[in-house]
Amino acid sequence: MRRLDLLGRRPPPVRLAPSGRALLKTTHRVVAIGASTGGTEAIRVVLQGLPPDMPPIVIVQHMPQHFTRSFAGRLDELCSLEVKEAENGERLRQGKALIAPGNCHTVLKRSGAAYYVEVKEGPLVFHQRPSVEVLFCSVARYAGANALGVILTGMGKDGAQGLLEMRRAGAWTIAQDERSSVVFGMPKEAIALGAVDEVLPLERIAPSIVERLCR
Repeated sequence: MRRLDLLGRRPPPVRLAPSGRALLKTTHRVVAIGASTGGTEAIRVVLQGLPPDMPPIVIVQHMPQHFTRSFAGRLDELCSLEVKEAENGERLRQGKALIAPGNCHTVLKRSGAAYYVEVKEGPLVFHQRPSVEVLFCSVARYAGANALGVILTGMGKDGAQGLLEMRRAGAWTIAQDERSSVVFGMPKEAIALGAVDEVLPLERIAPSIVERLCR
């Protein structure tokens, strides 16, 4: 169970530590998903299980430049959600999922009550660009308890600390379980850090997201 006494507590410093800029919990929700090896199929399964009126979703999948646009296009054809490659300054809206472009970091920002993404260059983080860590830390900072984070199959530990920052900021967090993961690296690291509220098989992640966001 999530510990409510941790809401709003300042976590240890990280690259994009929460700074009090997140909204108090509102109906302006956002979902952040990170994945690596095996993630293209895992993301498809999750997105296909979500209804078209979902809160906005931002996704980092480790993938080379120029491949993310075609990946987003394929998902857009298969899912009831609108799926596209993120553009710098693009506003988030209900029913839309944004895929971080290859070779660029994607960061969540907020203007008033509206969220948007910043797509930018920057150093590799955990050998990755885009990095799940960068996205998750920005979500912790600007969305806080309005967010839900999901870490899927992947090698390494990109996103584990960022997911912990999200949980400390009040977000609900989910990790894919070992049985359904192609590589149980990123989820395992997040679980070991205490960053995860639920560990679920892939096929249960979309229903859990819907259930949690409808509460």
